[in-house]
Amino acid sequence: MASLHSQLLILILITLLPFFELRASIPLGIVSGSVNLPFGYTLSGFGLPWYLVFIIVVVTNIFLGMAVYLIIQEFIHLFLKIKIFNKFYQHYSKNVYEKINKYTEKYGKWGLMIFIGLPVPGSGSYSGALAAHLIGLSFKKFVVANALGVLIAGTLVTLLTLGIIKLF
Repeated sequence: MASLHSQLLILILITLLPFFELRASIPLGIVSGSVNLPFGYTLSGFGLPWYLVFIIVVVTNIFLGMAVYLIIQEFIHLFLKIKIFNKFYQHYSKNVYEKINKYTEKYGKWGLMIFIGLPVPGSGSYSGALAAHLIGLSFKKFVVANALGVLIAGTLVTLLTLGIIKLF
């Protein structure tokens, strides 16, 4: 079995992955035992205390959002010169903008907070940072929306994970 430091590093790395973020790392950290996945793979959870997993993963995800926002603000124009990246960015940006615009027009940064706080694929800190960039939200406002949204998502995923554990 991996050491606590190794397990925490794995949780941090999974949290940093786009489309996974805390939606994957919280259950992995909390659940103990093994789950059979398709194609013959088995995933073994770490069985760590929920509060330790929550703190590590939520803090990581909050800082991830801030880093992504700053990278987008400062460097996106350089990557847009690459044709394939530009094409992907335009497509992804359009999808994110369509998802977020109705919320942010009505609720501003609070709409972004809700978007980040919904632990479903396509939301989270990566998409939230891009959405903030697309709507011109300042870094300060994004930090607040991101932190609160990540806290909401972390709480929901933790409660769902603990509830599922209790069911079995």
